[in-house]
Amino acid sequence: MNYDTLRDLLFLLPTEASHHLSLQSIALMRQLNLTSLIARDVPDNPVEVMGIRFPNPVGLAAGLDKNAVCIDGLAALGFGFIEVGTVTPRPQPGNPKPRLFRLPGKGALINRMGFNNEGVDALVKRVRRSNFRGVLGVNIGKNADTPVENALSDYATCMRRVYKIASYIVVNISSPNTPGLRSLQHEDELKVLLAGLWKEHEALKIQYGKHVPLVVKIAPDMDDDEVIDIAACLKQMAVDGVIVSNTTVSRSAVYGEKYSDETGGLSGAPLKNQSNHVLRLMAEEVGDDMAIIGVGGIMSGQDAVEKMRLGADLVQLYTGFIYSGPALVSECATALREYRSGEGRAAHPGSTD
Repeated sequence: MNYDTLRDLLFLLPTEASHHLSLQSIALMRQLNLTSLIARDVPDNPVEVMGIRFPNPVGLAAGLDKNAVCIDGLAALGFGFIEVGTVTPRPQPGNPKPRLFRLPGKGALINRMGFNNEGVDALVKRVRRSNFRGVLGVNIGKNADTPVENALSDYATCMRRVYKIASYIVVNISSPNTPGLRSLQHEDELKVLLAGLWKEHEALKIQYGKHVPLVVKIAPDMDDDEVIDIAACLKQMAVDGVIVSNTTVSRSAVYGEKYSDETGGLSGAPLKNQSNHVLRLMAEEVGDDMAIIGVGGIMSGQDAVEKMRLGADLVQLYTGFIYSGPALVSECATALREYRSGEGRAAHPGSTD
């Protein structure tokens, strides 16, 4: 059975149910050594970013495997790195269902999951029990009932718990589904948060004798001046990288579609132009001061190449992977290998052969 047939069957189920069944199926196929039935060949294309060697620059974005239940199975599909989470200090159910919607005519999803997860301790236990030895990012957030002014405590708690098992740590301040979270992107609030986290990070670096890169994930729903302000703040606080971008609350690209009036973050093809605009501006502002991970609207190999042309060092898939499966991982990895080996390869610092 090829992926398209499997996807069509899964799409007959309610969206969130098909999501969970997909992860269970991928995990089971890995356990039974059947991954080859859906996986595609992915070329070696090593890249060094943030001091980490990635087998290839195509990763899985956070949100698909929030609780690290399927990292072995997902890694077997050819991803160069896996990002799990968003995880919070305490378990929480997230927002009421239904909270995940497909817009297949637009190659898009809308979600208002609300950081539903089993808590950071459960995630750490699963990672330790897994066989995965590749590059693992852990995306951290705050609990919904934690006041925004106390967010630092939640992020610091998660950082302490995951520091030993993470290849890099992502501070998620850009989900639209946790009330008040995006206010942490404002310059003053962001400086306070990052200053506190960096102090905690330096203590952990000494404790464990290693530097785990600190990355910030930003939203696409900002004007140019706001992006420039965030870039300046990230440079001042000496973070290692930035992920551009999270989902959008805009509906201009899907107006009139079924479910377009549902609240939540829009991902997939309609997000591409908006995310790419922020990516280009961020790359211009940060230069070689930090790594950039491009995510949002990658539905083909050429979409991945475009992210790298605009300044990304790495790319991540989410919605495109749901619609196209492992074939998209292979297509993007192949396209990026050809691009990086050619004369037109971006010379963006932070990414080396």
